[in-house]
Formats: sequence, structure tokens, C-alpha cells
Amino acid sequence: MRKMDWLWAKSLPLASRLFLSHLVVMIVGVLSLVIISKVSSPRFFVLHLERLEERGYNLFDVRAELVDGFEIAWRRSTVWSVLVGATAAGGLSYWVSKLLMQRLKEMEQITQKFAAGQFDARLPLSDIPELNRLGVSFNRMATSIEGVEARRRELIGDMTHELRTPLTVVRGYLEELADGTIEPSPEIYLRLTKETKRLERLVNDLQELSKAEAGYLPINIQSVNLSPLLESLVEKFADQLLDDGPVLRLECPSKLPLVLADLDRTEQVLVNLVGNAVRHTTKGSITVRTWTEACHLWIAVIDTGVGIAKEDLPYIFERFWRSDKSRDRHSGGTGIGLTISRRLVELQGGQIQVESELGLGSTFRFFLPLA
Repeated sequence: MRKMDWLWAKSLPLASRLFLSHLVVMIVGVLSLVIISKVSSPRFFVLHLERLEERGYNLFDVRAELVDGFEIAWRRSTVWSVLVGATAAGGLSYWVSKLLMQRLKEMEQITQKFAAGQFDARLPLSDIPELNRLGVSFNRMATSIEGVEARRRELIGDMTHELRTPLTVVRGYLEELADGTIEPSPEIYLRLTKETKRLERLVNDLQELSKAEAGYLPINIQSVNLSPLLESLVEKFADQLLDDGPVLRLECPSKLPLVLADLDRTEQVLVNLVGNAVRHTTKGSITVRTWTEACHLWIAVIDTGVGIAKEDLPYIFERFWRSDKSRDRHSGGTGIGLTISRRLVELQGGQIQVESELGLGSTFRFFLPLA
């Protein structure tokens, strides 16, 4: 029986349970008041009469009538007090329960909208501190999820756009080869190979970016000396430059302090930055410069290339972003190299920055913590 009563109580709505709990508290309080008053009040009244008799008042003949009158008055006042108190307490309990349930229903409606895909839905502020804190936490979570959803949609759109171009080229050549419109030739096969390599590079970069943003990319932080890496990198890229192209040079102290970094990931960042500088600099110079500041080692790649417009700088590290003036879609990049580089630098405890002026060149620099 008790189990059935407990299950029945659990099946009640929250508003009913709040209201009943208030009523139970009120009834217990009233019963305690009535019982204690019933036991103690007549005794205290009799003691008061005895003290009056000790002062010389003759109350012996009317003591019984006084006690009976007191009990009648006490009962009547108690009944009225219980009625008025119960009405006031019940009304107040109902109002509080209704107010609380109204806020909870609003939260339920908002969360249902959010679950249905309306990610701009937000909980209104409440005058109840606990509910207000819950609303603030929910709104903060909703903003974060809305941002994730927006980035997901952007990523899908960007991926579709990036994949469409090489797939269209490959499909066009294959259809023309199948129809006999064009004759097979090494040049055609080289173009197909170039587009498939572009697709492969895009897929690999996307996989790298997803791991980096999710925090799954392994980072092996150690105390390393970057001098051999910088010298090897400059030598490798210098061999790729034409005689009439830019001059690639390294400005680095003879002895660099050790840094806390992942050597492979740092090389990946530098390859991307120097590679971008080589692609967008046809004359002048490309300089890899290092210096120490506070507890950081700064590494900068400075070029005299086409540069980036001032209004485009805030978006330079966003995935798939390109500026028509400074980053050609057919130059071989996938549009997410800088995004990956920024994440790799951040995972090593550093920060990457950019300064550029259209037509005058760009400076990409990042720092790594000293060991």
C-alpha cells in the first residue's frame, strides 16, 4: 500500500507536488500550534488566576466560568486563525507554484524549439536566481551549439565548393576521352593527375584540420633546437626558386635557445608559411627571421609579394578563405593550410599573427615558449 501511495505521489505533476508540499508544511505547523496551545494555554491561564488571587482578588467562585470562557474564546479564535491562515497559505502556495511552473513551461517550450533546429531560441531571464542561472547556462550552451552548427554548415558548403572544381575537370576530360572528342595524350593524363592530387591533398588537409580542431592531433612537446630545421627548410625551398625569382634568406642567431615544441608540427607550420610566401612572391625577397622576446621565441616569414588587403586580414585564418587579390584558387592551395597552422601553433602553447599591406607583402609570425 505504501509503495502504491509513493508511486502515485511520484506520478503527480511538479505543480501539484509543490502545492501539496506547501499544504503539508502548513497543516503540520497548524496542528503543532493547536496541540501545544491546547495543552499549555489553559494551564498558563489558571496559573495567572492563582497569581491574581494571591494579590487579594477573590476569584474562587468565578474561576470555572473564567476558564470555560477562555477555552471558548480560544477555540473560536483558533478556528478563525486556521481558516484565514489556511486560505492565505494555500493561495500563496498556489501562486508560487504557478509562477514557478510558468517559468519551467517557458524553458520546456524553448528547449523544444532548440531541439527542433531553431538554434536562435534563448531562455528569458527570470527573477528567480536559480532559474536565472540555469537560463544563463542554457543560453551560453545554445550560443556555443549555434556556432558549431554554423561552422558545420559552412564547412559542408566549403567542401562542396572545393570538391566540385577538380571533380568537374576530371569528369569533363573523362567524358571527352570516352566520346573520342579528344585524343589521349601525356598532357591530358598529367592534368588528370594534377586534379586527383588536388583532391587527395584536400582530403588529407580536411582530415588534419578535423583532428586538430577536435584535439585528437598528437602533439609531442619536447625541448628542441630549431636551428637545424630552419637551415634545412630554407635550403630546400631555395632550390625550388627560379633565378629571376625572389631571394630566400635566413636571419637567425648562431645559437638559438631551446623551445618547448613538437618538431614535426613546427616544420609543418613553417612549410605552409614559406610555401605560401613562395607562391605569392614573384620578385624581391622572402626572409625567415627569428628573435627572442620575454619567454618566447618568435619566428617570422616576411615576403615582398602581392600582400593582403586590410579588410581581409581578420579572415585570413578561416578555413577555405581566399582573397581574389592575394590568393589564387588555382595556385595549388586548399584554403585550409593557415587554419591548420594556427591550430598547430596553439596546441604548442603559441600564437600566430599576420601583418600585410596590399602590393607590399606580408609578415606571418608566431611564437613558441622557451624551454
